Amino acid sequence: MTTAETAETLRDEAERCLRALAGDDARLRDDQWTAIHALVAERRRALVVQRTGWGKSAVYFVATRLLRDRGAGPTVIVSPLLALMRNQIDAATGAGIHARTINSANTADWDQIFAEVAAGTVDVLLVSPERLGNPDFRDLVMPRLAAEAGLVVVDEAHCVSDWGHDFRPDYRRLRTLLADLPAGIPVLATTATANARVTQDVAEQLVDPADGEALVLRGPLARESLRLAVVRLPSTDRRVAWLAEHLDRLPGSGIVYTLTVAAAQEVAGFLRDRGYEVAAYSGQTDPEDRLRAERDLLDNKLKALVATSALGMGFDKPDLGFIVHLGAPQSPVAYYQQVGRAGRRVDRAEVILLPGAEDRDIWAYFAGLAFPPEPLVRATLDTLAAAGRPLSTGALEPRVDLGRSRLEMMLKVLDVDGAVQRVKGGWVATGRPWSYDRARYERVAAERAREQRAMLEYIATEGCREEFLRRQLDDPAAAPCGRCDNCTGRHWPADVTDEGAAHARDRLRRPGVAVPPRRMWPTGVKDDLGVSGRIAADVVAEEGRALGRLTDIGWGNRLRELLADGAPDTDVPTEMFDALVKVLAAWDWPRRPAAVVSIGSRTRPRLVRGLAERIAQIGRLPYLGEIVPVGDPVPRRHNSAQRLRSVWQALALPDDTATAVQGTDGPILLVDDRIETGWTITVATRLLRTAGAPSVLPLTLAVTA
Repeated sequence: MTTAETAETLRDEAERCLRALAGDDARLRDDQWTAIHALVAERRRALVVQRTGWGKSAVYFVATRLLRDRGAGPTVIVSPLLALMRNQIDAATGAGIHARTINSANTADWDQIFAEVAAGTVDVLLVSPERLGNPDFRDLVMPRLAAEAGLVVVDEAHCVSDWGHDFRPDYRRLRTLLADLPAGIPVLATTATANARVTQDVAEQLVDPADGEALVLRGPLARESLRLAVVRLPSTDRRVAWLAEHLDRLPGSGIVYTLTVAAAQEVAGFLRDRGYEVAAYSGQTDPEDRLRAERDLLDNKLKALVATSALGMGFDKPDLGFIVHLGAPQSPVAYYQQVGRAGRRVDRAEVILLPGAEDRDIWAYFAGLAFPPEPLVRATLDTLAAAGRPLSTGALEPRVDLGRSRLEMMLKVLDVDGAVQRVKGGWVATGRPWSYDRARYERVAAERAREQRAMLEYIATEGCREEFLRRQLDDPAAAPCGRCDNCTGRHWPADVTDEGAAHARDRLRRPGVAVPPRRMWPTGVKDDLGVSGRIAADVVAEEGRALGRLTDIGWGNRLRELLADGAPDTDVPTEMFDALVKVLAAWDWPRRPAAVVSIGSRTRPRLVRGLAERIAQIGRLPYLGEIVPVGDPVPRRHNSAQRLRSVWQALALPDDTATAVQGTDGPILLVDDRIETGWTITVATRLLRTAGAPSVLPLTLAVTA
């Protein structure tokens, strides 16, 4: 048999596999065949950068079938989202491919899955990237899987690169995995959203020491079905009202993206009030509720999911008719990735961006979660080295001034860099030399700032919107689409009825957020503060109330402006005070407050004391004074133990106020401007309860989250 005949025979077999996967009319694209041939016949490493819906998953499923038929081991797919895994397993089953998944949600099934792999009955094993950092999985399971794998797939490969819009530290471990693969095991990396810089970075990480550079297949990113548009409205109220008044004009079912969890919940609630079948979806949604919401959208039982970016990569609904963004993502690349969920198998899908003035504040918040500065990193390494034993993340957190999520991100990066290692019981320092790559971190931060500027340019552009986004992805075939609002001159109207705007305003400015009290002392403070475990019932606060969250799209905008660093110390605006009175009126407390106490503020003394005195006056309650700040100003801390230590000795209850509290026979209403970690309120409550207050009801203008 000649080489040409061998290739022709292989392609015929690949075409049959594709038809079993995607239907009788399916035919391999040229680049699909090129990738499959490279993987199966040449056992090469390849990077495929193609638009969403192009058929990247078909490449690895067809290659899997061909390799398995030739005696190869199972395909191992590293995949980032459970939603993606579910879609892929369904697709594989339809093609006669037996797929299984290993993730944190099915640990009870692992032994059975491993037995099936050993028996050769599993064709595809999907693994979440977080599993790669688990010591047992990394040391015991992954080496065997890698040695026996017939194909390794890195899905959503832009996550490997810290230049990518959705870099994930766990993906960095893939460098080690790929370097340790036995010779001859092909590797496929796929993504729909990689510009030239990310493509080069990922391709370099795929280099095979034996075979050289990876094959890179990059295609045009045009999406012929998408109708991109921007609608600019002057306020959040009117944006939400516009959505409610136009949602029924959008085809089929779709996704409404918001930038925060609070916004997703608020908007979903408002749309339900307006008669729409919608559901909220975020990383905080219960896993079963998330799965149910996905299925309801797939089955067209919902008009829309109102979702954060948690519903992103891999969610596959071919007939998704629209994507609306209530707030702009901070990157054009991230935006194009999300809108690529729509219009895969429909002729027309509406893609509408409703930008808001608060978008930049939210971008700034996420920018603050970047890799920590060198002193904090060095302090963490020194702490681990001095411990002489593994420290869990929870045990390490009180010793380092970083919040839990940022600390975990940093440790994962240090693990990949070889400076620390995750073992049973926690983390240890390896003692290997490590350098802080400040120049790279600064370049990444500069790239993030550039992306934000580009997103603002997208909103303002009078040129073709799709061409703009494709140029951000370095697509050489970028050209005017002829379909977007600017190309056609057909813009969505920005009109909103006064009644609709009023309904939205009333809903979004519905005051009142419950604030649960802290009930457990943080770990690591017993030796110096003398407290641990559950906070005693005789010093704990009752459930409190806040006017709103800083992340809200209703009161949040006004509160962020009032409480911003550097904002003037003023009286609480009348509208805001009136809303807080409504919060008090609706508060279902067991006993009405008997008196008011405030927490003295160094930065906003007029605002906080004035608020407390006005509440006391309108409620005809005695104002007993302030819990006063003492000592030097307390620096802002990032985790519970550090924050508690900083405020423990920084507050004092004056004798006259303590005496007045002791003579009070009812709850104390404790007033502050904002609650961030909750430890200032907890310490202040402890002072009041120790002085004799029967109970304490915290009241604040804002809560951070």
